[in-house]
Amino acid sequence: MKQLLDADSREYYFKGSEDLEIYPQLEKVVFLDDDVVVQKDLTSLFSLDLHGNVNGAVETCLEAFHRYYKYLNFSNTIISSKFDPQACGWAFGMNVFDLIGWRKANVTARYHFWQGQNADQTLWKMGILPAGLLTFCGLTEPLDLKWHVLGLGYDLNIDNRLIETAAVIHFNGNMKPWLKLAIGRYKPLWERYVNQSHPYLQDCVTS
Repeated sequence: MKQLLDADSREYYFKGSEDLEIYPQLEKVVFLDDDVVVQKDLTSLFSLDLHGNVNGAVETCLEAFHRYYKYLNFSNTIISSKFDPQACGWAFGMNVFDLIGWRKANVTARYHFWQGQNADQTLWKMGILPAGLLTFCGLTEPLDLKWHVLGLGYDLNIDNRLIETAAVIHFNGNMKPWLKLAIGRYKPLWERYVNQSHPYLQDCVTS
């Protein structure tokens, strides 16, 4: 969901595929970002009742900076006339999507609409989440926090009990566990799953 900088990039990534449908027979998918560790079985996500919503996600509004006004330009009437600045944001990185509901709500078209509205970057600046917040507004089911604990790439003070019970832990932030600037107490949570003897890892610097 990246906001693409130039017209050529948008043309390449979007124009030719707007009407295509990937995996038309699937009913649900679980999305996992590339900086997460799955600690527990996620099977039950596929039978989770989303109560008619399309996106199942853990809400992040316990911290004020995760509300809509922090992501979007509410001085623009296109935003302020349609959205609540105090609306709760949600975590992108471990999500369950109801594809039947997605098709009914024409979510893909909604996403492309908001990307088009922000062609001049006046609704939001760069980032992966704002377009998603707009697209899935009114279509998001809050999930229990245990499904997705995030912040391991920037927050030094996450409760160990939250980490231990989480199904997915997310190293979102700049201090990725494979970098030298990783947060020390979280780094083993990633490294225990990494096969350091793998030839690909032998050819790159991961610490």
